[in-house]
This record gives sequence, C-alpha cells and structure tokens, in this order.
Amino acid sequence: MTQPKFKIKKGDMVEVITGRDKGRRGEVVRVLPRKARVVVQGVNRRKRHRKSYQAGGRTLEGGIIEFEAPIHISNVMLICPKCGQRTRVGIRRDEDGTRHRVCKKCGADID
Repeated sequence: MTQPKFKIKKGDMVEVITGRDKGRRGEVVRVLPRKARVVVQGVNRRKRHRKSYQAGGRTLEGGIIEFEAPIHISNVMLICPKCGQRTRVGIRRDEDGTRHRVCKKCGADID
C-alpha cells in the first residue's frame, strides 16, 4: 500500500478552517499520511491524566500531561509565506521535472 501525497508538509504554517480551534494558526509539527492527519503546534490541545509508575529502576512522575492531538488534514489550510493569506496549493513543474508548490492566490513559490 502506497502512502497518499499531501500538499502540506512538516514546518508549514497552517490555519484551522473548521472546528473548535477555527481561525488558529500554527506550525505543522508532524504529518501522519496513513491517517490523513497533522499535528499543529498549539492547536487541538488535550490533557491526559497519568499515574506515576516505576520503569527501569526509577519512578516516573504522574500528573496531568498536555499535548497536541492530531487534526484531520482537510481541516487546515496552508498560509502563503509571501502574501500571508490562507490559500490552496498548486504544483508547478520546471523544465528539468522538479516539482514546486505554488500559492494559488499570489502565484509565489512556497518551497
């Protein structure tokens, strides 16, 4: 089974377009292509309660751990680094066959 290709990559600035965190912007920390999800910094924060436990001869602290949960890739849009607006992404090929992501609003290269 091949992994699907997405136009959003790790390190991109994205904006959430729907859901509880609508309008929030953040950087993509991780892309999970098989599940079609991305982890965005500061978005979709969750809390997990963890008991303290012993591992490897030492005790690890318990408590409340906050983390960013994955969000579906269809719920985020890329922010163009040039025009600063959220935009769809196009693909442009050079003469030598290399692919470049392009902003559909201003036409600037994203990569």
